[in-house]
Amino acid sequence: MSTLRAGKEALAAKGWWGAHKWLALRRLSQISILALFLAGPWFGLWIVKGNLNYSYTLDILPLTDPYVLLQSLLAGHAPERNALVGVAIVLAFYALVGGRIFCSWVCPVNLVTDAADWLRERLGIKGGAHISRSARFWILGLTLLMSVATGTIVWELVNPVSMLHRGLFFGIGATWMVVLGVFLLDLFV
Repeated sequence: MSTLRAGKEALAAKGWWGAHKWLALRRLSQISILALFLAGPWFGLWIVKGNLNYSYTLDILPLTDPYVLLQSLLAGHAPERNALVGVAIVLAFYALVGGRIFCSWVCPVNLVTDAADWLRERLGIKGGAHISRSARFWILGLTLLMSVATGTIVWELVNPVSMLHRGLFFGIGATWMVVLGVFLLDLFV
């Protein structure tokens, strides 16, 4: 049984839809959210304005990335009321549903990392390097310190999620290199 490809037992027991329904629903959610953002510039139907850092839905619902707001505060910028309301909504949602919901149901980079995982499994690639789990906290701390020191929202200069989202809307340009880097990191590490 250990030689079976992951998920083969689920396919046999539940059928294709039963084994893949959550993945299919996540992909539908990710693509639908991108479509809502694109409907404005492409068709003049402004359901959602903004981007994944700050958006305004139906001209009444603000949503703000808590980390972006924190960096903005540390950089010395005073937030607008809608940004604070947006953060409160997002944090309340995370508290009720779970903080990783964004990564699996909204984030466009999830498509890239899942594709790398799928290819890794198919090619039998075993990652050799180990990235410490504490590395994320070091990155978090350093970007916050750099925001204080520079007066800018530092993480957004290199954030692959923001770069991919903007690239899809305004032209991908050099963003492909960052997306490829994320893909290769997930594939080989």
